[in-house]
This record gives sequence, C-alpha cells and structure tokens, in this order.
Amino acid sequence: MSFSAADHAFMARALQLARRGLYSTSPNPRVGCVIVRDGRVIGEGWHERAGLPHAEVEALNAIVGAGEAAKGATVYVTLEPCSHFGRTPPCADALIAAGIARLVVAMQDPNPLVAGQGLARLAAAGIEVASGLLGADATELNIGFVSRMTRGRPWLRLKVAASLDGKTALNNGVSQWITGPEARRDAHAWRARSCAVLTGIGTVRDDNPRLTVREVQTTRQPLKVVIDSRLETPPDAAVLEGGKVLIAAAQDHGARAAALQGRGAEIALLPNAQGKVALDDLLRELGRRGINEVLAEAGTRLNGSLLREGCVDELLIYQAPMLIGDAARGMFGLAELAELSGVTRLDIIERRAVGADFRIRARLA
Repeated sequence: MSFSAADHAFMARALQLARRGLYSTSPNPRVGCVIVRDGRVIGEGWHERAGLPHAEVEALNAIVGAGEAAKGATVYVTLEPCSHFGRTPPCADALIAAGIARLVVAMQDPNPLVAGQGLARLAAAGIEVASGLLGADATELNIGFVSRMTRGRPWLRLKVAASLDGKTALNNGVSQWITGPEARRDAHAWRARSCAVLTGIGTVRDDNPRLTVREVQTTRQPLKVVIDSRLETPPDAAVLEGGKVLIAAAQDHGARAAALQGRGAEIALLPNAQGKVALDDLLRELGRRGINEVLAEAGTRLNGSLLREGCVDELLIYQAPMLIGDAARGMFGLAELAELSGVTRLDIIERRAVGADFRIRARLA
C-alpha cells in the first residue's frame, strides 16, 4: 500500500504526540492521533493515562467547532482504534459517529480483544482503511505492550554502567560513580518509562538503592521488584521506601516475611526446582499485573542468570572512559566457553554519547 508525503508527515506528528505518554500510559499503549480535513489539521490528541479518553476521542474533542467538523476527514492514529468496552467506550464507534472518510493506522492492535476488529468495524461502515504507515516506529514505541500481548510477559531491558574494560564495581563492591551525571540522568529517563525496576538482594545489600525516579518529572513511580530467594532484604532497606515493592522469593520464612510485609512489601513465592526464584515465572506474573516494560538494574550474578534463562530482550549499557582493572567485578556472570560457537550474539541498535560516556543499546540476535 502506498502513502503520500502528506500521509507520512501527519503520521509522524501522531507518533510525536504518542510519545508524550511515554511515562504515563501503562498498562495501556502510547497512542497519538491527528485529524485532517482539506489538507489541514483540525484536531489532535494523545492518550495520557489509563481511564482517561483515548487519543482518537481527545482529537475529536479538540476540533474547533465540533459538530460535523470531522465529517469527511482523514484520521491518522498510531494504533488501531479499539472496538470493545473497557474503561472507556470503543473508539471505532466514535470515529464512525463522527463521519470520517478515511483512517490511516500505523499498526494493528496486538490486544486479542481488538486484533483487527476495530479496522473491520470501520471498513464495514464504509470508511477507507489503510494500515502499516510508520508501523515499525509505532511498534518500537509500544514494544513492551506488544511483548505483553503476544508473549504474556514484559519487555526486559538490562541496564549496566561499566568502565571501558567492562567492570561495574571494585572488588569490594564500590561502584558510585562510574558514569557521569548526564548518563545517570538518562538512566532515570529509562526508569521513568518502565513499569517496573528489578534488582537482586546482592545489589540491595551492596548499594542500598532506592530505585525511584528522581531526575525526570513523572506522575508515577515504577513498581520495585527485588529477587530475594531467602527473604534476606533488611526491613530498613531504602528500596522499601517510596513506592510499591514486590519481593520475589523461593522460600516462606515466616518472621522475615512478616517484617517485610509490615514495611508494605508484597511477597510472591515463585520457587524453581533448584530452590531459587523462577525468573520466567516472575516475568509472567509481572505480565499478569499489566507490566509492559521492566528495567533490570542488578549485579553480575543476577545479570548472568537473566541472560542464561532467556529473560533479557535488550541491553542498555553505559560505558565510561576509565579502566578499573582485572580484579574488579564484571558485567555478566556467564560460564566460561571452550568454543566461540557458544557466545551470546547481539545486534547493536544504537550508539550515542551521553555526556562524557557512551550509551549502547543492543538486542539478543
């Protein structure tokens, strides 16, 4: 299907609007909408957060004069309009009632409750429907939502701050600070867009992190998830302050559990056969809770476990221009290999400077 230069420009604007919801829409997807008539934008909108009007309705409501202003218009929306009653009425019905003539969508909604039904309803109403314009960009924007809908688990990014020789901390555990303030601020932006931040008991003991978003303005804090098989999280740990905390454990230690629950933490028992936390089960539990994106900020051992068990979708690596030495801690606790055929292969999708450091994004090949 071919699209005009104007189609591309209006959809690019819709994607720009959708990005305004980067930190706020979960568990819903990020969606933007532009309404055009006679080559002129007459209304635009974006979805801000769950429970509020969807992007299409916001755009319709933004039309000056309203009434029949949308009649005969073309609507550009980054995700297929919904066709079911959820927290809000179906957007497909609102567009039909408005009398639009043409709908251009970037991507089909992977939600089984929609999955093409919105487009079919609009086409059946006599509206010209075209899909796939800037679809890769729309999918990337909602990669966590797509993951949860298609795989039943969130998209997991593993974030690491390391020296140029791949070290994340001195051998005594000291790691503050390897990267500069710009990189740390950038990492907070990735926290802010994530629905959950995940770490392990080792990091809780060594660094006593809060795992809150502090450098970016946001209306919500991500869920904090601690993998702690034996419930060894200290009741006075900083991670228990400021926001919801889920501790994934493998054993139910009554007194320890009671102390942590008394601090407001929720405990989920997810044991595997080895007496540790079943990481895949944890991701599926997070998916059931509507978690779209997870940012893992852990230590060498848990990083390696997440990679070995196929839990990692993307690496977010900040590299600082320094050398720490062989005795320091590495990025990933992976087994020694005898053959290069056993390496973990990656596709580099982005390299960029962040202050004095470099940010590298890579995905499992």
